[in-house]
Amino acid sequence: MSETGNRLRKLLESPNFDPQNYVKQLSQQSDGDRDLQEHRQKIQNLADETAQNLKKNVYKNYRQFIETAKEISYLESEMYQLSHILTEQKSIMESITQALLSTDKDETSKEMQAAFPKETEELKQRTLTSLLEKVEGGKNIMDTPGRHLVYNGDLVEFDVDNMSPIQKVHAFLMNDCLLIATWLPNRRGTVKYKYNALYDLESFAVVNVKDNPPMKDMFKILMFPDSRIFQAENSKIKKEWLEILDETKKNKVTKDRHTKEEEVPTSPVRAEASTNPFDQDEDEPAGAEESVDLSPEWIQELPEDLDVCIAQRDFEGAVDLLDKLNEYLKEQPVTQRVKELRLKVDQRVRQLTEVLVFELSPDRSLRGGPKATRRAVSQLIRLGQSTKACELFLKNRAVAVQTAIRQLRIEGATLLYIHKLCNIFFTSLLETAKEFEMDFAGNTGCYSAFVVWSKSAMRMFVNAFSKQVFDSKESLSTAAECVKVAKEHCQQLTEIGLDLTFTLQSLLVKDIKAALQSYNDIIIEATKHRNSEEMWRRMNLMTPEALTKLKDEMRSCGIGSFEQYTGDDCWVNLSYTIVAFTKQMMSFLEEGLKLYFPELHMVLLESLREIILVAVQHVDYSLRCEQDPEKKAFIMQNATFLHDTVLPVVERRFEEGVGKPAKQLQDLRKSTRPVRINPESTTSVV
Repeated sequence: MSETGNRLRKLLESPNFDPQNYVKQLSQQSDGDRDLQEHRQKIQNLADETAQNLKKNVYKNYRQFIETAKEISYLESEMYQLSHILTEQKSIMESITQALLSTDKDETSKEMQAAFPKETEELKQRTLTSLLEKVEGGKNIMDTPGRHLVYNGDLVEFDVDNMSPIQKVHAFLMNDCLLIATWLPNRRGTVKYKYNALYDLESFAVVNVKDNPPMKDMFKILMFPDSRIFQAENSKIKKEWLEILDETKKNKVTKDRHTKEEEVPTSPVRAEASTNPFDQDEDEPAGAEESVDLSPEWIQELPEDLDVCIAQRDFEGAVDLLDKLNEYLKEQPVTQRVKELRLKVDQRVRQLTEVLVFELSPDRSLRGGPKATRRAVSQLIRLGQSTKACELFLKNRAVAVQTAIRQLRIEGATLLYIHKLCNIFFTSLLETAKEFEMDFAGNTGCYSAFVVWSKSAMRMFVNAFSKQVFDSKESLSTAAECVKVAKEHCQQLTEIGLDLTFTLQSLLVKDIKAALQSYNDIIIEATKHRNSEEMWRRMNLMTPEALTKLKDEMRSCGIGSFEQYTGDDCWVNLSYTIVAFTKQMMSFLEEGLKLYFPELHMVLLESLREIILVAVQHVDYSLRCEQDPEKKAFIMQNATFLHDTVLPVVERRFEEGVGKPAKQLQDLRKSTRPVRINPESTTSVV
């Protein structure tokens, strides 16, 4: 911009700029319309330039705007999850407090039950039967003997994630389970509800949900890793549900304990002396029963502590408790009480395993890389689930790599896209390998699974690579550069002892063969087209610069003796067809060597042989058909150039690139020696 334009810009951008005063001064200083028009044009140019700069800045920062918006969205979702977790923890603490306070109410409740006996069990069963007749699909629930109704009522179920109402349900609390039935919109006779779910009382925990208007009078049922939220009609009914649920769960635990104690066989004959030699063996478990001390407080509270650890996502604490129990019972005899404790603990272990599996599922956030899975993987390994941890870890990383490749923006320049693709894929593969080695250091049996996964991931990478490089019909030089980039990145994996070069080559061999064959056909067609228009005349490059450029090109192709074929005044003592063929074939050879690996040896050799034969056969045919001695001599000079200069360079360069000589090319050169012309005859002899 000119100096006048800069001054005008600074004036308009000044904070004290007054448009009215500026226009008055401008009107007074101008000599006429011409000055005003020129000034108007300057302001218009400045406005256009400002608008253009604004567009450029918006376009330049457009991607940053999108990425920032995505980051804000991710942060918002993570904050919501954190808030949700904190709310759950607070609710659990409140429920624990209420449970402690309700302990004192148990004795009063028992006295009330003794003073005012409830309905008999038969009446409760009849009531339950009459109610279940209204539930579609609930007839088999009464098959369990001794099951009777404790409490029932209408509730509204809410979505756990967004706290929106889902449906109206009717809950039936029985002495050993909880039945959830949904309301039928179209009633059929006496049937009002439809069976939805049946939960054993030991399979879930009840948590009070603190009122947060308009969300109030709610409680949550936790069935790890799932949960359901219900809303009662009012606070009184909610309190009744919480108290009766807690009381029923305790009664069931007490009843089960008494039932198991009564099942211990007691025979009056045992008190007498017996001559049965097997009696002593049968008495040993009773003695062992007394020898195992399960009275410590931490053992009694272990199942509940495990529930709390799982609910609070304290996975390390839960596994520590399990290790402590296993260490305590390691050398203890297996008694009936130990079996009962093991049964309760195993149920919590299954719940913990399900939560850890969910943590590693691909549905969870993939942000954070492989390190984000370390916590869940390590705890699964401690639980003896190393195979499952390995499978889930690799499945999680596969989805992460696939998502990263899918989100990669396809650029106009293929080579730029391949650079980004290789950087993302091989960096992810390297990080995954290092994390895998760290997590599964003591589980050598899992390494074979990682090798299989690596090959599968490489197949996914090659699909994206081939789609962009080979399916889009890129030039052979571009394809060669892209393959070279992929090979260089693949070599980086050798630093951790993982060599996937052979896998990469075997997956690319089909596409590279097709690309070489396609480019081979293009060169042959172009050569035949030039041959059909061949006039066998010397090249005139017109300018010394053009001649110098051609010499440099030939020198870069490895033909250092090209100088002897150049003459004065920009003339070249070769035909345009032979020179063009030489450049095209040498270019094909160089790109083919970049793509070379052993599986492509014969493909490249046959392609070179076919291309050379097209040119040699054309020269031979022209020598036999041409009658003019001068043109024959010129054709002979071109044939000598091909045989003595070009073909040896092709052989030498192929041997340098491959590492071994090409016997097929040597035999071809020997079989195509140029003929010598007899000037006194129209025939030619070898």
